[in-house]
Amino acid sequence: MIDESRNLDLLMNVSLRVRAELGKCTMRVSDVLKLGRGSIVALDRPAGTPIDVFVNDRLVARGEVVAVEDRYGVRLTEVIVRKMQRA
Repeated sequence: MIDESRNLDLLMNVSLRVRAELGKCTMRVSDVLKLGRGSIVALDRPAGTPIDVFVNDRLVARGEVVAVEDRYGVRLTEVIVRKMQRA
């Protein structure tokens, strides 16, 4: 019999890349070279729009930006549930 809890324990220390995306834009090289302190880069989302949270480049949640001590964080407001595909 397979010990499923042991199999799950093996996965608990696997590292995943987590990314929070506020928005994006496309800029010409000449415009990027003009950027400096105080420059503003306009993104493709309006203010107040939820932040997308990706795990290994797959959208898994949305949330809002929060301050946690001296760092930023994301409070999740929606978890994206996808049906698993069977092999």
